[in-house]
Amino acid sequence: MTETPLNGDELAALRELDSPTIYNTIEMLRPERQGFGYTTDTMVSVDPKFPPLVGYAKTATIRSTRPSGKPASEIRQIRLDYFRYVAADPVPGIAMIQDLDGDQAGYGSFWGEVTSTTLSALGCIGGITDGSIRDVDAIAPGFQLLARKVVPSRAYVHLVDFECEVNILGMVVQPGDLIHADRHGAVVIPHDMARDISRGADLITRREKILLDAAKKPGFTVDALEQAMVEVSKLKE
Repeated sequence: MTETPLNGDELAALRELDSPTIYNTIEMLRPERQGFGYTTDTMVSVDPKFPPLVGYAKTATIRSTRPSGKPASEIRQIRLDYFRYVAADPVPGIAMIQDLDGDQAGYGSFWGEVTSTTLSALGCIGGITDGSIRDVDAIAPGFQLLARKVVPSRAYVHLVDFECEVNILGMVVQPGDLIHADRHGAVVIPHDMARDISRGADLITRREKILLDAAKKPGFTVDALEQAMVEVSKLKE
């Protein structure tokens, strides 16, 4: 990535927001982003109560339905190279893993106790995959995972490539993209607008409050809704 990474305070500010608010703000600030840049299918979470993940995409692709066919030394080397990539700047990293096995994606899990503990120790804060996870009760403490499903086996799981474009449940991700994720799913935040998200989200919250306060008043009518909508349209910043 060429942009200056967000500092700790800027990342923390994004963690205060949920992913629907993040995406609403992106749409408001950049309407042409409507309809893409987010996961579009249900995902399971290691713990839905975990705070949102905010970090930089560390991308990779995997397969698990059959052995890789490569020598053990080559398999070990690509895994070590991947770990070095995850540990490098920008940080914090989020492992974004696309399963290339099509209808059988998630046949075997890349994620479990060992991998989550290893990546956590290397500075990675979580992972997102259209494949599967396992060892749910033994995942590294505080390490959030979002996945398509849970399975018991790793099968023949192996890395195919890393630091490459991936597509995870409709969300196209480039290496180094800024990612926000929680129990709702994941969103790519355009880095050049990341520092404007908190201010934009505050405006959305204030607009929504006008509508919510109106709807909660006794005797709420469509006329009252119309008046509230007029007030919302006047609120610019």
